[in-house]
Amino acid sequence: MPVDSPARSSPSLILAALPTPQLSTPECPRRARIQIDLLLLATEALDLSSGEILLTLAQDLGLEAMIKGRVNLWLLRSTNPMRRYSQRRPMQLEEAKALATLIGHQARRLTVLIRQLLLGYQQLTAQQLSPHHHLRLADYLSRFRSHFRARMNPRRAGVVAYDTDEKLDQLALQLLEQLLLCSGVSGTQRLWASLFDGEVQ
Repeated sequence: MPVDSPARSSPSLILAALPTPQLSTPECPRRARIQIDLLLLATEALDLSSGEILLTLAQDLGLEAMIKGRVNLWLLRSTNPMRRYSQRRPMQLEEAKALATLIGHQARRLTVLIRQLLLGYQQLTAQQLSPHHHLRLADYLSRFRSHFRARMNPRRAGVVAYDTDEKLDQLALQLLEQLLLCSGVSGTQRLWASLFDGEVQ
């Protein structure tokens, strides 16, 4: 799926659009790190070229200081403690803002597909049919399960909670709904606020 390159913007203006929450530490909380990585995982299941497009978007948006390249992006995502090779380094709030901005742009790029999949799921549910009766939805769910199992540590409690195809499918569908919510006007701001529910003092 092609990517439309946005006009290069000032990174300070982009990041300033996301308010800095009043937290006990200047680092991104655990739950937010997990959610950011899972949303990125969902975009990869939707579009196999998502990883490369993220790097292109980071350059187009002037976010290279936070997203320096493929290895740096992997290190940031590996601050998710559910990962097989999780990193102990913290994720700074400015880095989290950059990733949330990229998720918002990816969600807008994939809006039509996300809507089609969620509409298909609603229709199947009304007919009491499995999601696997919808080819594109089945492909998304299969790729998400594959990505999740390949990248997450099966010994982590948070991963054990998704020990069946059905539970992973439900997680994948919840992430689709979140991506749709952050695809519209002020979507990135809504996503950013949701990451800190219960965290702000």
